[in-house]
Parts: sequence; structure tokens; C-alpha cells
Amino acid sequence: MEYRKDFVDLVLVPLGFLLSILYHAFLWYRVKNHPLKTVIGINSMGRRLWVKGIMKGGGDKNGVLAVQTLRNSIMGSALMATTSIVLGCGLAAMISSNYTIKEPLNDTPFGSHDNIILAIKYLLILMFFVSSFICHSMSIYCKCEVGSLISTPVRRHELASLISTDYVCEMLGKGFAFNIVGNRIFYGGFPLFLWVVGPLPVFLGSALLVPVLYSTDFVSSSITGNRNRDVETRKKEESSE
Repeated sequence: MEYRKDFVDLVLVPLGFLLSILYHAFLWYRVKNHPLKTVIGINSMGRRLWVKGIMKGGGDKNGVLAVQTLRNSIMGSALMATTSIVLGCGLAAMISSNYTIKEPLNDTPFGSHDNIILAIKYLLILMFFVSSFICHSMSIYCKCEVGSLISTPVRRHELASLISTDYVCEMLGKGFAFNIVGNRIFYGGFPLFLWVVGPLPVFLGSALLVPVLYSTDFVSSSITGNRNRDVETRKKEESSE
């Protein structure tokens, strides 16, 4: 009987991970090959245009706008980092405690109750939240660097060739890349957190998370169709002129 319970954990939990891995592999492929059909690709191009407009525009108003925009993004990353580390610390405190709160969690009717499986279970959940905290911390670091570089007066200076718009765009892209990875790890930690109840909620949570992420990662066909028609119309107007 114990072997059957171990078998359920060893099958359903990896299947849940596999669903998430396959979805993000598909998302990475679409971002690399068809970026304008994904929210990540469109936002990335929009950020590059925003940085170039801020740095070439100059003036105090553009500098204040850039700092306020980056501050809002940093506050979001700081909130996610704080939430991740609080959840991780709470889980670590629960693991190290001797209270009876763990007894009903370790005595669920589904899944294995073996000490090795329980150790792997709590360790994976803790690693997810700690990894999310690290990614969001790196995102804050990159965005803070962009905040100081994007308003640096480098015109007619020997460092103008080094602190270019491309460099600032690359640094900002790294900051948002860390933010995206941290969010995905954080989201993936919640289906894994359901492993405390049993392996079946992990699989169901991962299967439910995929369509939710898909609805936020990809642009609807109506929007892409309108954009393509706008591009064709603009080309016709330019050719007629």
C-alpha cells in the first residue's frame, strides 16, 4: 500500500512539472520567433522605444517621468520579493517546529507519508520561494542601475559611447527578465504548495495554471489582425505619396 502511495507522488507531481515546462518552452519559442504575438515581446520592444525616447528627449520632465516609472516597477518587485521571503521563512519555521500543526498535514489520505518524500516536498517548496526572492532582488538591482543611467548627462562626454541607449535598454531588459522569471517561479510555487495536501492537487493546480498564464502571455488574434491591417494601410499611404 505504501508503494502505491509513493507511486502516485512519483507520477502526478512530475506530470505537473512537465506541463509547466512544456508551456514555458512553447512560450520561449514564440517570444524568440514571433515576439509581436506575445505580451512579453511587445512589452520588450515598447521598453526599448521608451528608453530611447527618454534619453534622446532630455530635459527635467523626462528625467522625472523615468524615475517615477522605474520607482513603480521597483515597488512591485520589492513587494514580490518580500512576499516570497515571508512565505519561505514561514515554511522554514513550520518545518523546524515541533508543534502538532504538521501532524494533520503529514497524515493526508492521498500520497506518500515517507520521511524522504516529506523532506523533498518541503525542501522544493522552500527552494521555489527563495529562488523567487533572489530573482526579484536581482531585478531591483538592475532597475536601480537603469534609474541612475537613464538620467545621466552623457552628451559631449567621453563616456557617451559607453552609456548608450542600447546599454541602458539591455540593463532594463535584464531587470524585467529577472522579474518575469521570479514571478513564474512564485506562481509555480503555489501548485507545489498544494503538495502538502496531496499529489493530485499539484497536478490539478499546474493544469489550471497553464491556461491562466496563456491568457496573459499571448495577444488575442483580433488585436494582431488589427495591427497587421494598420501596417498594410500605412505602407499603402507611404507608397501613394
